Order: sequence, then structure tokens, then C-alpha cells
Amino acid sequence: MDPLLQHWIHSHEEDTDTEMVFRPASFNFPPARGRKGFELSPDGALIDYGIGPADRRQQTSGKWKRTGDDLTLDAGARRVLKIVSVSNDRLVAKK
Repeated sequence: MDPLLQHWIHSHEEDTDTEMVFRPASFNFPPARGRKGFELSPDGALIDYGIGPADRRQQTSGKWKRTGDDLTLDAGARRVLKIVSVSNDRLVAKK
């Protein structure tokens, strides 16, 4: 199974100056005021999770695709993540 096909949450504590780190939603994150993330389905469907009022999670539906190392997420606002590495428990992208 493709390790990308899951619910990813930004693990900002692990970020570096040049890279962003995402962990599966099942990861034991330390407390935070809110976390962004996204969920990728095999059919190209995307759920983008943002931080709304009172730190409540907001979700927006969209589409995703991977072309080489580029992961394009389009849920109203299009963004492209350049994948550095991906495994079942860690996704690293360039900032």
C-alpha cells in the first residue's frame, strides 16, 4: 500500500529551517493549540484540515495528485509540497 494514502498531521515540533514534518493522525502528538493536516484517498480525493475559530478543526474537500516528488493539494487554494521522504509513519516535505 502507498504510505501517502492516510491522514497526515503537521508535526511542527519536528520541522527544521528547510523541511516540514507530518505524522499519521494516530501519532502521539504533544499538546498544541491546533494542527493542520490532510487526508489522501486512493481515488484522488483530499480532505484538507485547517485551524478555525477557537482552535477547532475545519475541513475542506478537494483533489490531490502526485507527480514525481511534487504533491499537489487543491482544496480551493492550491499548494504543492515537494516530498523529501515518505514512509508509513513520517512524511517530510521542503518548506
